[in-house]
Amino acid sequence: MDKRVKFDFEIYFTNGGSIKGEDFRLDILGDNISDKELADYIVEDLRLLMVGQTKILNKEILTEPHKRKPINANIENDLLIDLSHTIEHGLVTYKGLPAPIVCDYLSRENSKQFYAEGTEFQIGKIEMVTNTGTYIDCPFHRFESGKDLSEVGLECFTDLDGIVISIPFSETLEITEEHLKNCEIRNRAVLIHTGWDSNWNTEKYYENHPYLTEGAAKYLKNCSVKLVGIDSHNIDSTLGKTRPVHTTLLGADILIVEHLCNLYLLPKDGFTFSAIPPKFKGVGTFPVRAMAKLTKNV
Repeated sequence: MDKRVKFDFEIYFTNGGSIKGEDFRLDILGDNISDKELADYIVEDLRLLMVGQTKILNKEILTEPHKRKPINANIENDLLIDLSHTIEHGLVTYKGLPAPIVCDYLSRENSKQFYAEGTEFQIGKIEMVTNTGTYIDCPFHRFESGKDLSEVGLECFTDLDGIVISIPFSETLEITEEHLKNCEIRNRAVLIHTGWDSNWNTEKYYENHPYLTEGAAKYLKNCSVKLVGIDSHNIDSTLGKTRPVHTTLLGADILIVEHLCNLYLLPKDGFTFSAIPPKFKGVGTFPVRAMAKLTKNV
């Protein structure tokens, strides 16, 4: 059923002054909308600047026919797609490497002795190898003289123009340069969608997984891509002891993101990709919250 919201608002400006409105009515999608989403809509719709405190008052949800394009309360979230796996205690990402230990350093119960009644905190403790969950590889991971996480600029893994190339694992596990041709990949984050993430956290995930060939890596390097991601166990074949894809890409300062997920939610292009790690010195790989941001014209 169509829903509308009726409300009053007060908006104060950081340089002085305010505006107020009474008995506003707007169409919404869904059954509710938060005060912040309403305030953000008013600020954007009226093109207000120097906005400080905002107040939404006397909000009431009404069942009435829509009269204009409704506000989608989740529009910002709908444009952000999470491409990373959840890291939890005991998760095995790569067989042979220890699972992370996630626990309390200071529990809420124990914290009570340090604070006033009713005030408590939790401080977590994490012990893990850096190849855990969805993670990014930078040159130091492969080369002693390569850039570590602290030396790679933010522009290298933030808001990169992205493209998804789909090569289902049911069709092939070996991804060659032929799979990458006829695609606009120069200066882009190239995300290889195989669907292998459907096997995440199962025994099948670790064996006989999709991978890129050395020829594919050289093709990506020669096309000057910025980053290559894959939703598989490893971007290289793990049947042998060499890692030509890591060697080729990281040797050219092309970052790698492994263990992606949810690539099926993305269009082929028309989005930006980000996978930002902490700024660690002397570390070549680390978990990221990988994400895509869809542009509004998609």
